[in-house]
Parts: sequence; structure tokens; C-alpha cells
Amino acid sequence: MLQLKLHTHLLECGTDEAGRGCLAGPVTAAAVLLPDSFINVLLNDSKQLSVLKRNQLKPLIENEAICFGVAHIFMDEIDKINILNASIKAMHLSIAQLKTIPEFILVDGNRFKNYKEIPHQCIIKGDTKFLHIAAASVLAKTYRDAFMEKIHEEYPMYNWKKNKGYPTLEHREAIRKYGITKYHRKSFRLLPEQLEIPFMENKERPRILN
Repeated sequence: MLQLKLHTHLLECGTDEAGRGCLAGPVTAAAVLLPDSFINVLLNDSKQLSVLKRNQLKPLIENEAICFGVAHIFMDEIDKINILNASIKAMHLSIAQLKTIPEFILVDGNRFKNYKEIPHQCIIKGDTKFLHIAAASVLAKTYRDAFMEKIHEEYPMYNWKKNKGYPTLEHREAIRKYGITKYHRKSFRLLPEQLEIPFMENKERPRILN
């Protein structure tokens, strides 16, 4: 089982993001403050869990956490401020939703910016070491996946229900064939040979490229 938190004597939250490397959709972050009594032997980095296990853990985390927050940063803002700043902003917004103010913030990864006057520490692969970061990774992943499954119904040809906006061969082939949508991150390298990709307006019929 993972360690509960770094500082046993402090109210410490964990925070993590999902979707940083995607070509489409938001980057989503979560922050979780767990009680000292929290125990779960299955909870781990969301990437190491099956979809079934993530979906089972989501309501458990929400019910047992002291508090939690989840925030999306959408495509237009990602394109304006870059994905690193968008990821950090999403984490800040998720922390701001916590009903109990944490005394310390433990962050997955190696980059963060000060949030108010609360001290923080970055932990590389923190979602495989601490329960509250792993819990945040599960919430960020499940909330983002639910968003991608919803917009899949609008543009099923990209198969976001399966690839969740990540740069799979199938997703890139669909971009090559149909162009891009309002959900794509235009600042990203969407195709290896990218020059200019047609934009597909909402509800417009897919545009086939010769």
C-alpha cells in the first residue's frame, strides 16, 4: 500500500493532472485531502489501474475524502498559455475548490508554482508513492475520460471514446482525413508532417482531404 502523505502532522493534499500529452480535449487536475484513517490497498497511479478499477475507486475517494476538487483547462487557454502553465493552473483551481484549506501541498511531477502562501513539494512519480496523489490522479483521469466520452458523440470519427484524445495512430489518421475540430489543441503538433490542417466547424460534415 502507498504512503498516506509526506507530513503526518499536517493537513496535506495531493494534486495531479491528466491529459497533458493529448492532442484534443482539456487538461484536467484534481486535488484530494484524505483523512488520516484512510486505507486502500488497491489505490495506485491511475495509469496502472484498469478502467473498471478507476471507476470503482472514484466514488470511494469522493465519499471518504475530507474534500476534493476537480478542474478543467480547455483547449483555447492551453493554446494561449502553453500546456505546462495550463496544467499548473488546473491544479491551482482544483486546490481552490477544497472546502478545508490544506497546510501543505504535495504535487505529482517536478514543476509547480506557489499557490497562495501554502508550502508545497514536487514528487516525481508521486502517484505511485502517496495515496492522496494517487487519489487525485484517479479523479483527474475519470473526470477527463467522462468529458472525452461525451464529446465523442459529437465527433465519433476521432474515436475519443477509446483514445481519449491521445496521439494514437488512429487519432492522427482521422485528423489527416477529416481535419481538426474546436476540441483540438491548435498549438500542438497534431501531425508529424504538419503544415496546415483544415478546421472543421461544429456540426459541419467531415471534410475529406485529398
